[in-house]
Amino acid sequence: MDKPDETLILRTRDFWASIVLITVSLFFLWKTLDIPLWGENRAGVSGSDWYNSAAIVPLFIFGGILVLSFVLLAISVRSGGAQNAFSALGIGWEKSEAYRASTIGLILLAYVVGLVPRVDFILCSGLLITALTYGYYGGHARRALVACVAVVAAGLFAFAVFPAQADWNEHGDDWFTLAVWVTLTLVVLTKAVTERVLRFVPVVAILAPLILVSAMAFVFRQNVPARGGLIFKQIEYQYYVTLRPLWKD
Repeated sequence: MDKPDETLILRTRDFWASIVLITVSLFFLWKTLDIPLWGENRAGVSGSDWYNSAAIVPLFIFGGILVLSFVLLAISVRSGGAQNAFSALGIGWEKSEAYRASTIGLILLAYVVGLVPRVDFILCSGLLITALTYGYYGGHARRALVACVAVVAAGLFAFAVFPAQADWNEHGDDWFTLAVWVTLTLVVLTKAVTERVLRFVPVVAILAPLILVSAMAFVFRQNVPARGGLIFKQIEYQYYVTLRPLWKD
């Protein structure tokens, strides 16, 4: 395949990716509006000052994603990606694009619905980063399927075994997600022998959610998902019991 066709395929993927990201961003911005931001009184509970509101971080994150998604959409439209996307959809369904969009959609659904509310944020986000990088780097269909099965299995286990909110602090789903993440990481490392980029996946998958959740909890004083999770619970304990007294005293 020559260079112009590869560029057009990339812009077509950008078009569909931007549509998905815009939809997801708008949904989470809409849900974030339920969180008091300007000190409102909701359900008999008065909100705090805006800079202490739990809505700040999700507004910043999903607002930024929304802006970047519109930029990506504009680039795709100007480059012919939108026209090609609708042409493929209307005249002949592009199986590879449908397969890619479907597996990514299932991964995000399992992450948002099954994992984030129940499983330790570092574990489920590390699994997500590993799956997305391994599954969609290089355009290997089998890798995408493996990544999708891994995340969906973890999400289904958490959703099916711990459906009620009262059970979300149990750690059975944390251990299951950790086992899936370690297994997928070992698979990634076997491929990293010939693909150098994959060597950095485990490092990024650990540091990115670790830094994000620590900043949310200890710098911005925000609520974090699954606060009683397997790893974050230990981090929080060591922060307040071991580290914080060092400068507080």
